[in-house]
Amino acid sequence: MEKENYFDNDKAVIDPAREKAEPHLGPWAIMVATPSELSSMVAYSHAEKTAMSSGYPFKLFIVEKENDHPLGLAGPFLGAPQGVIVMEKLIALGAKKILVLGWCGSLQPDILIGDCIIPTSAFSEEGTSKHYPVNKKNIGTSVFLNNKLDDMLDKACIIANKGPIWTTDAIYRETEKKVKAYSKKGLLAVEMEMSALINLAAYRSVEMSGLLIVSDELFSLKWRHGFSGKKLKKKSIEAGRLLLNLCIDDG
Repeated sequence: MEKENYFDNDKAVIDPAREKAEPHLGPWAIMVATPSELSSMVAYSHAEKTAMSSGYPFKLFIVEKENDHPLGLAGPFLGAPQGVIVMEKLIALGAKKILVLGWCGSLQPDILIGDCIIPTSAFSEEGTSKHYPVNKKNIGTSVFLNNKLDDMLDKACIIANKGPIWTTDAIYRETEKKVKAYSKKGLLAVEMEMSALINLAAYRSVEMSGLLIVSDELFSLKWRHGFSGKKLKKKSIEAGRLLLNLCIDDG
């Protein structure tokens, strides 16, 4: 008797969906990983918290746009599983162009705390991506959105570092051997969500890209962080406002 392959059927038991009283979003949405940046962006945009069905581990705010459904602003989240939960919900509510604001650790000596990175692809060491099988072998972030972010940063006179990054589930297992190897391969930074979000975007056929602010440095093999520093706070606030203006102003 031929052994049954339990993975042939791709139909999920639970599908992401819009529930009663939840809003219809316009095409744009922003995911914000850190609580402090989310609070800053909510205050800056006068966003209003919106109703969500119970059980979701994040908050959803809406920013009203003229002649369009509202912009979604969601977070915080930590790690690939939570990030995917947020993104799945935004897509279910109508989002088709999703930008992600987060922090990362630099693997390159010329990319320092406060610098910006636009990830083009991600090497996965997390467990969520494999649950979103896609046919494309070399997938990455949206070229369209990457160009939008590049133009946005250029107009603000901010250097955009673009390239591949490393995504890991294990924040305390960023070993010296891995840091040296991935730095040598040209990976720019390490964080905890992007590879899963790239796979999800490809699986659901939506546009997704990210803007990562360097919060710490690992390239010297001695950890240096700027979590309580003014530079990281200033750059993160600036990045959040630039993303909001980009989404609000876009027709």
